[in-house]
Amino acid sequence: MRILIMGGTRFIGVYLTQLLVQQGHEVVLFNRGNRPVPVEGVGQITGDRTNSIQLKEKLSQENFDAIFDNNGRELTDTQPLAEIFQGRVQNFIYMSSAGVYLKSDQMPHIEGDAVDPKSRHKGKHETEAYLTQQGIPFTSIRPTYIYGPQNYNDLEAWFFDRIVRDRPIPIPGNGLHITQLGHVKDLATAMTKVLGNSQAVKQIYNISGDRFVTFDGLARACAVAAGKSPDDIKIVHYDPKNFDFGKRKAFPMRTQHFFASVNKAMTQLDWKPEYDLISGLKDSFENDYLVSGRDKAEIDFSVDEEILQNK
Repeated sequence: MRILIMGGTRFIGVYLTQLLVQQGHEVVLFNRGNRPVPVEGVGQITGDRTNSIQLKEKLSQENFDAIFDNNGRELTDTQPLAEIFQGRVQNFIYMSSAGVYLKSDQMPHIEGDAVDPKSRHKGKHETEAYLTQQGIPFTSIRPTYIYGPQNYNDLEAWFFDRIVRDRPIPIPGNGLHITQLGHVKDLATAMTKVLGNSQAVKQIYNISGDRFVTFDGLARACAVAAGKSPDDIKIVHYDPKNFDFGKRKAFPMRTQHFFASVNKAMTQLDWKPEYDLISGLKDSFENDYLVSGRDKAEIDFSVDEEILQNK
């Protein structure tokens, strides 16, 4: 297949590009050209996707069998792309988010659950609704928290920063909120399974690890991945309502239960996660955290100190 990836040079896009090339596909990336391509020899079209006129100028004469829209956040990001390729692609794979789900008394989230109209990811759901209305052969991917080497969001690295320096780990609430992480390679693998799969057309899939973990459990798992005993870390619980952090981020995850069933993806996409939580975190620690030298970098722990001093 000839495949277009919107983005392709950061995190998910890097893994996805590598997998598609390994599978023998012809891959073309559309991005601003600010970073090197992840695989030598892949095609690249440079441009700004937020400029719909430029997007149409650059892509209208191109033909693709499939499109991966990895970085569309709002409907206005994806609509021009969908208009260009209306009736011209076999698969349009859209990167949504499990963050669209409305809080629920019944967990885990499944693909038919209600969405939150006030979610900061509401643009993702609006895009899914638009693609459905337009009859585009789309598949929507809803990951929970994504982790792994090259993660540019402070998630596992936030825990590693404290663990390698033998610092207390401040965790909001009682540490028993249940969450879920999925390794980026597992996510990219699931995305490739959509190609040529007629059952996946007009479907939504939650993609993540197949186990859930508490906040405290995640801290202990990160300790194991970093080569330490989970009994040696000090976890400090606090009530976030007692603090005013402003725009500063005190903890890398939302303080709520947040996990989703991946049964549909495992059944319909013939996919299963390669990484369990410990092996995935070890991959991130050894092949990214240590390699980047972050274990020796200067880290701002001022928010931690505020919590610990006023606990």
